[in-house]
Amino acid sequence: MATSVSKRDYYEVLGVPKDASATQIKKAYRKLALKHHPDQNPGDAEAEAKFKEASEAYAALSDDEKRERYDRYGHAGLEGGNAPDMESVFESFGFGGGLFEGLFGGGRRRRSGPRGGSSLQMEFEVDFMEAAKGANKTANFDRLEPCLECHGSGAEKGTKPVSCDTCGGRGAVLQSTGFFQIQTTCPSCSGKGSVIKDRCKPCHGEGRVPRKREVSVDIPAGIEDGMRLRLAGEGEPGESGAPAGDLFLVIRVLEHEFFQRQDDHVLLEVPLAFTQAALGAEIEVPTIHGRDKLKVKSGTQSGSLFSLKGQGVPNVRSGRKGDQIVRVTVEVPKKLTKRQEELLRELAETEEVNVTPQRKSFFDKIKSYFEG
Repeated sequence: MATSVSKRDYYEVLGVPKDASATQIKKAYRKLALKHHPDQNPGDAEAEAKFKEASEAYAALSDDEKRERYDRYGHAGLEGGNAPDMESVFESFGFGGGLFEGLFGGGRRRRSGPRGGSSLQMEFEVDFMEAAKGANKTANFDRLEPCLECHGSGAEKGTKPVSCDTCGGRGAVLQSTGFFQIQTTCPSCSGKGSVIKDRCKPCHGEGRVPRKREVSVDIPAGIEDGMRLRLAGEGEPGESGAPAGDLFLVIRVLEHEFFQRQDDHVLLEVPLAFTQAALGAEIEVPTIHGRDKLKVKSGTQSGSLFSLKGQGVPNVRSGRKGDQIVRVTVEVPKKLTKRQEELLRELAETEEVNVTPQRKSFFDKIKSYFEG
């Protein structure tokens, strides 16, 4: 997955404190937007970047819901939504294209047409084996959908929105500022050009209501914790037939009882009896694909690693499977029967006679150390 570039804090971008009021945020953005708008700084890439950064910060902090998510989770809390249309943010704030057309002779055309729906993001839990082998699951979530009573108009059934008297249906008004005229969004209709006299009761005039949605999700084999799945068109519907947003599922893989994952490999720790490690043995071990046999050589030490080829997790992109790495730990019995103690004492006597080269080397070094 692509790594996102670290963003500056939105409050720092606008130069306001974290407890700034909506008025302070609006005032700060107005100042930066006028200073860095591309129409005022033609060909200046740095100014355009600052304008986009300020517009993105304002889009987040001017919306109460988005600001709350940002204050709690930072930039991560806003991931998955549509990137803000910077010119649209500028216009909805109260600056029409006419401002820069009048000042600098030209400028960009005002954005027109219905807006696409917002994308949604949610965390989605899968267990270890579902992530390793793939699965089909169901995701349940809420999204805003057109009100069935008013069909999205926001007006009471049998009525419809009427042309705004303030702007004459244009969605914008002109305000004089010194020698200039500034086109701003109409305060009465918020730029829509129409107002609702009799609001629809089920949706309170919003035209959309929260509705539960259930979708089938195919979990690809090998998906990792933190990866995102995109379900195209499962976000919120767009305006007047415009495309819907997408639904992004952030995958959270639950821990397994004894398997662990490292890249495409599966790690497993297996206890061995002292006699199995000393004499060697063939033991049965679990894998994510079923049972397998593991041959333990005589003299195996605690902490030794064994590899079972192709018994790991398939790579989510290539499908190639990793290995299962088995780490053995030799268990020392805590309680012995009388016969076991006798046998071990006999073994200890032979060990004193047949000292291994490694032990002899170690004790020779210790002797030299103390003799100084």
